[in-house]
Amino acid sequence: MQLSNQPITWQLLQCIQVCGPGQDNLLNSKLNVRMGKKGDFERGMVVGARRAGLSISAQLLGFSRTTISRVYKEWCEKGKTSNMRQSCGRKHLVDAYGQRRMGRLIQADRRATLTEITTRYNRGMQQSICEATTRTTLRRMGYNSRRPHRVPLISTTNRKKRLQFARAHQNWTVEDWKNVAWSDESQFLLRHSDGRVRIWRKQNEDIDPPCLVTTVQAGGGGMVWGMFSWHTLGPLVPIGHCLNATAYLSIVSDYVHPFMTTMYPSSDGYFQQDNAPCHKA
Repeated sequence: MQLSNQPITWQLLQCIQVCGPGQDNLLNSKLNVRMGKKGDFERGMVVGARRAGLSISAQLLGFSRTTISRVYKEWCEKGKTSNMRQSCGRKHLVDAYGQRRMGRLIQADRRATLTEITTRYNRGMQQSICEATTRTTLRRMGYNSRRPHRVPLISTTNRKKRLQFARAHQNWTVEDWKNVAWSDESQFLLRHSDGRVRIWRKQNEDIDPPCLVTTVQAGGGGMVWGMFSWHTLGPLVPIGHCLNATAYLSIVSDYVHPFMTTMYPSSDGYFQQDNAPCHKA
């Protein structure tokens, strides 16, 4: 008889039914086959033989009677059919409930330090944890300490206007955008005066709003105004003072009109500016 790739217990019962109680030599030759993990098939041999009502010979199987009795007892009480240890190792101090609690703490304050998270977690908990356990748990949950992305601070009104602009021009082609000249002013800082900020986030949360740090134009450097198009770079104008409506109209007259006349002589160009107050003069 040739054994197939059917489950081990079914193979053993087939073997026992064909061999019969008195054919020990044939049974011995069939049961010496090794399949899968070493030890799993032997357990199936013991359980299958006992369930078939056969008298198990310790010499036939190559195990002691104590081992045979233990294997069959483990199968009866626990349904254990593998020699792999189940749930081995020390249990985590932070269980599933604790992970959900820690996740809520992170969602409430992304910038919390490890010490603050540990202190807040231990409040009302019967078993306290240390900072090392907090760090290990957060990493197991997928959280890591990262620097947030810096994005401009945009008001709710400007967000709506930007969305309207995007929807109005969503069908524009590359050729259409080649006729646009972009302009803006920017403050360049010689150094960042604020300290570094770190947040807790997962790998796919890098651009989520709670994981961003907004920036504003501030002092401590120099301001310049510039413009560019698809075809070339425009002028870069340093601004020695705060840009107001009068100074901006002067820039438009001295730099914007000559640039647009030169780059778009057919008057098919578009001058694009943002919604800064001085641009509405």
